[in-house]
Amino acid sequence: MCHRVNDVMKLCCELSANQQIQTTVKGSGKGAAAAGGLAFAGGLVGGPLGIAVGGAVGGLLGCWLTSGQFKPLPQIIMELSPQQQQKLYADLMLVLGDVQWTDLVQLSALVMGNAALKQQVTAALLGYITKELQAEVHYVD
Repeated sequence: MCHRVNDVMKLCCELSANQQIQTTVKGSGKGAAAAGGLAFAGGLVGGPLGIAVGGAVGGLLGCWLTSGQFKPLPQIIMELSPQQQQKLYADLMLVLGDVQWTDLVQLSALVMGNAALKQQVTAALLGYITKELQAEVHYVD
């Protein structure tokens, strides 16, 4: 059973690496608060022009506060606790259903070769990341 969990975790890493997905956990709230707070304060002091200036300064401050907090999703997945990995595995097995595989190579081929299944697995993974880890997902250009 343990190798099946590892196979599914590595599949998630492969999917998210191919799509270049990054996440941030709990960091984006600070950036948003800084941008919104300074825009509000600027509006109180300087009216409409103050909102623009406060928003710009707040956006820069928010960027500085959250710099370095975005991580590639494969790194987040590999840092999950065993309990979190088990929960993610259970969620993904609802999508994978009765798919049978013997190793990671076969599992990857089955999922990557089926566009609908690939999309469902990716959606379940992102759902877990946003719901359970309360992370924000970003696609790298």
